[in-house]
Amino acid sequence: MNLRNIAIIAHVDHGKTTLVDQLLAQSGVFRANEATVERAMDSNDQERERGITILAKCTSVLWHGKAGDTRINIIDTPGHADFGGEVERILGMVDGCVILIDAEEGVMPQTKFVLGKALKLGLRPILCINKVDRPHADPDRVHNDAFDLFAIMGATEEQLDFPHIYASGKNGWATMDMNVPNDTLAPLFDLIVEHVPAPKVIENVTEPFQMLAVLIESDPFLGRLLTGRIQSGKAVPGLAIKALDRNGVEIERGRITKVLAFRGLKRQPVEEGAEAGDIVAIAGLSKATVADTLCDMSLTTALPAQPIDPPTISMTVSVNDSPLAGREGTKVQSRIIRERLFKEAESNVAIKVTETEEKDAFEVAGRGELQLGVLIENMRREGFEVAISRPRVVFKNDPETGEKLEPIEDVMIDVDDDYTGIVIEKLSARKAELKDMGPSGAGKTRIILKSPSRSLIGYQGEFLTDTRGSGVLNRVFSHYESYKGVIDQNRKGVLVSNGDGETSAFALWKLEERGTMFVGGNEKTYMGMIIGENSRSDDLDVNPMKTKQLTNIRASGTDEAIRLTPPRRPTLEQAIAYIEDDELVEVTPKSIRLRKKTLNPSFRKKRVKEDA
Repeated sequence: MNLRNIAIIAHVDHGKTTLVDQLLAQSGVFRANEATVERAMDSNDQERERGITILAKCTSVLWHGKAGDTRINIIDTPGHADFGGEVERILGMVDGCVILIDAEEGVMPQTKFVLGKALKLGLRPILCINKVDRPHADPDRVHNDAFDLFAIMGATEEQLDFPHIYASGKNGWATMDMNVPNDTLAPLFDLIVEHVPAPKVIENVTEPFQMLAVLIESDPFLGRLLTGRIQSGKAVPGLAIKALDRNGVEIERGRITKVLAFRGLKRQPVEEGAEAGDIVAIAGLSKATVADTLCDMSLTTALPAQPIDPPTISMTVSVNDSPLAGREGTKVQSRIIRERLFKEAESNVAIKVTETEEKDAFEVAGRGELQLGVLIENMRREGFEVAISRPRVVFKNDPETGEKLEPIEDVMIDVDDDYTGIVIEKLSARKAELKDMGPSGAGKTRIILKSPSRSLIGYQGEFLTDTRGSGVLNRVFSHYESYKGVIDQNRKGVLVSNGDGETSAFALWKLEERGTMFVGGNEKTYMGMIIGENSRSDDLDVNPMKTKQLTNIRASGTDEAIRLTPPRRPTLEQAIAYIEDDELVEVTPKSIRLRKKTLNPSFRKKRVKEDA
C-alpha cells in the first residue's frame, strides 16, 4: 500500500485540529451512527478547556483517491510558541507537511518558527490558506506574504515552488481555485498523495530493525509506549531489541511486547509487525525515552536526534511550607515532587529540571509561562501541593566576550486602532523596540516589536486591561542579545495578612477602600498571605480577621449593611505572572494562594534592610 507521513503545522488558532476532524470524517474513520466530538484530537482535559493543542498526536486515515489506496499518517501539532518543542521533535519523522495560514490573520510569529524548522529539514511544505470563507479574508495577500516568508527563511528553489490550496476546515472543503467551489476535502487529500514523497526508508525493510523514539506516554496495561517512525527493518512482537542514547551508550535490553499502529483515533495491535516507513508505538522497554534509538541487538550506532531550542524561562518549584500545607493535597513530599518533575522532563524535551542547593526545591526551565502553568496545573489535578516562584529568564554569557545575554522575542499584536498608543507606550517603557506598524483590516492595527522576554512576564493581564479585552498578543522566541538593563514594571503594592485565622466580612469591607481583594469572607488566611492589591505602590500589613465590636447600646450608623465587592481571584497563570521576587504562589488541588516568601513581617523588614 502507498504510505505518506505528514505533519500539520501552523500558528495557534489557525484551524489545525478542526481540519484534522474533517480529514478523519471524510476518510471514513467514523461509522455512520458513531457519536463524534469536536476537536477529536484534543483528548487532554486542559486542551479541551483552553481550546489549544498542547501535545503532538498521531492519527491515520485511508484515502481512496486517484492514485489508489493510500495510508496517510497525520501528526497534529501544537500552535502555541510555548509548546514548540513538540513540533521540533516530530518533524524528523515525517516526509512532508501542510502549513496552515489563516486567510484573515495571515503570517504570524509561530508560522515563521515552524516553517523555519520544516525548511531546515528539507521538507517541501504544502501551503493551505484556511478560513477563506471569513468576512475579512484576503487569500491573495496571505499567499504573497507566505511566498515572501519562504524566501526570507532561505527556502531552496524546489521549496519555493510550493503548491497552495484554499480551504475552510470548519466546513470541510478545499479547492485549488477560489473560482471553482467545492464541498469536500478530496483536493487536499489528492495534493498530499501527489506532492508528499513516500518514506525513503521503505527500501530498508531487509535491514536490521532501527527506530528513533520521538513521543513517549504511559499505558496502564502495556507500560511505557514509545512512538516513532521505523527507520529500517521490521518491528515484530517478540523481537529482542536494545535502547541506545544519543551517544550510542546502551541503556537497556528487552523484547517488543506490542506493536501498535495508528488507525483513525485508535491504536491497533499489528501482530505480523510493521515495516520501515510506518509510524508506530512500541511497548516492552521501561527506561528508554525520547531521542533514544530502539534497534536490533546487532547495531551499535544511534540515530541522530533533532536538536531542541533551549528553554528561556525558569522558576523554582518547592515544597509547600505554609501554615495550611497538607490540608488539601495528598502528594506533598519533596521526593514525590522530584519524581514527578523528572518524569515530565523525560517525556518533554523542552523542559529542563535541576536540583537546587535547597533539598526541597527544584529549578524548572521551559519555553514560557503557559507551558510551565500547564505543568503545574496538571500536578495540581493529580493531588500535588507546591509553592511556585516568579518566572525568571535564563541568561547566558557570550563565550568570547563574557557579556551577559538575555532572550529576545518577536511580538506581534493585533489591536483596535484606539488602543495602539497605550500599548506602544507601555511596551516601549519595558525596553521593547517597534519594528513595524500598519492596518490589518476591520479597524485593527498590527504592531510588530522586538522585546526582551523579561518585559513580557506579567504583561498579558495589563495588556488585556489596556485594550478592553480586544487585543491579541502573539510572541515567539527569536534569539539572544546583550542585556538591556533594569526594566521598571511598576506593579502596585499588596495587602498582607498580619495574623492567622478566618477572614471576616466586616474587616474586608473596611479594607476595600485600601485596594482590590483576592479573598472573600470566612476564608482561611495566615500571617504573610497576600489577600489583596494595595491602591498604592508599597506593601501594607493588615488585619483581615477583625470583627465588629458588639455592645448593648444601639447608635445610628452601627447597622450599616455590609456589601462586599466580589474578590478578584487570579488564575494560576495570572498568579505566577503577578508575583514579585519576594513572593510565592501556593498551589493546592483546591486553592491558589499568594504569599510572601518570609511570612513574619518583622523578619521581612529586616531582610529588606539587609538587601538595601
